[in-house]
Order: sequence, then structure tokens, then C-alpha cells
Amino acid sequence: MDNPFPGMNPYLEAHWRDLHTRIMVYVCDQLQGQLPADLIARVEESVSIDAGEDSRDVSPDVRVVEQPGEWSGEGGTAVATAEVAVADPLLVPAFEPATPRHVEIIDPKSGNHVVTAIEVISPSNKRDFDGRAAYQLKQREYLSSTTNLVEIDLLRGGEHVVAVAPDGIKPSRRAPYYFCVRRTWRRRLSEVVPLPLRERLPAVRIPLRRTDRDVVLNLQELVDQCYRRGRYASIDYHKEPDPPLSGDDAAWADALLRSNRLR
Repeated sequence: MDNPFPGMNPYLEAHWRDLHTRIMVYVCDQLQGQLPADLIARVEESVSIDAGEDSRDVSPDVRVVEQPGEWSGEGGTAVATAEVAVADPLLVPAFEPATPRHVEIIDPKSGNHVVTAIEVISPSNKRDFDGRAAYQLKQREYLSSTTNLVEIDLLRGGEHVVAVAPDGIKPSRRAPYYFCVRRTWRRRLSEVVPLPLRERLPAVRIPLRRTDRDVVLNLQELVDQCYRRGRYASIDYHKEPDPPLSGDDAAWADALLRSNRLR
């Protein structure tokens, strides 16, 4: 079954980890064939540790590595012998490390300079104080660099984080979702596309170098592709989405789902 919503499907927000990963890959797939021959789109990731109030990028202090050609095929010498007492660990629930991903369009001939960074906003960027602060720090670094910043916010909940002041958007044009571009040669202006819940998501422009023509990203195709390939037809539409819709939006969604015999 295809996505029953004309635009963003609010039920997909509950499956954000999978959705976010798929969007990254499909963004690269859409853009790769449109790029000039000397530019490349890549999915990049940085590993961060998210443990309650402590959220930071990390690298290990000590690495255990395998050297080529030195493995004998036998196990290593055991440290635990009759002469050495080894502590038995407690088994406790573990947290999972978050892996923030983004898309970079790079110029290999210039030492892999990042021409454009594409960020798809995650729940931790909007709802968690530390996650929001970390994202805004990265956002400021982009805006002070020679890299174009593209932000795609497909989440209704949480604080506003895309690089445009909320009061800079007329109340009549505000929406639950946003697409935002900051070009390096137009630093004082943001290009914002409000994305209403009830409308089809548009195709949008992705900037490259100032001398290049913009490439096009079809947002609706991204969401619909995620829905089909992620097999989200199994969603139980009798339940409310998380976060729930309210008022006229809830009534509209109910009527839409009933018309599609999903309620």
C-alpha cells in the first residue's frame, strides 16, 4: 500500500531511526545523478554518546586493532589464571549510542571540501536541551564556514531549530514542517519553504557552488519511497500518531484514514 497521506505521514515520526537512515540514502540517490561530474554526495556519520544529560562526540582512548598477517588462528593467552582473580561484572541495562547522520556534497579535487551539508532534523535536536544545544553549535559552525547548509525538518514536536527566526515567518505561512537553505554567498537571508501537513511535499532546490546550477530534491518522493521500502503499510492507523494531532488536523486525518478504509 502507498502512503495514504498526501504529504508527510505523521505516523512515521514514531519510526524515526529507520526513517532517518532511509532518507539519508535516498537523498544521495536522488542527487548523485544531477551533480556535476566533479562533485560527490556521501552519507557521513559521527558517533555520539547519549546518556541522559551527557551527550557528546567521542573517540576511544585505547583501540584494539588487528594487524594484517599477525593472526595465528589460535586464541590469545588468557589473563585469568589460577594466580589471578578476575572480578565478575554486574549485568545492567545498557544505553545505545546515537549515530547522527547527514549528507555531504563534497569536491574531491579541493581536498574533499564540503560544498553543501544536508541535515535532516532528529527528535533529539528539538526535544532534548543538550541535543538541541549540540545541534545549534554545529549549525553555527556551518553558518560561519564556506559550506551551504540545508535543513529538512519533518517533525512536528519540539522546539524550532532550523536556521531562520520563527518570527521571521508570517503567521499565515507557518507550518509544522520546514525546509531551510542558507547559502554561503547570501548569509543574511534564509530560504524557507513551509511544509503544511495536508499538502503534497514539494520539490526543492539544493545549492552547490556559486557557479553551479541548483539541483532538485523531491521531498514527496523521499517520504513515499521510505513508506514503501520500509513496509510501513503495517502501521495501525486505529491508534493516534505520536505526537498526537489536535483540532482540525485530527479531524482531517480521521476522515482521510476512514476514506482509505484504514479506520
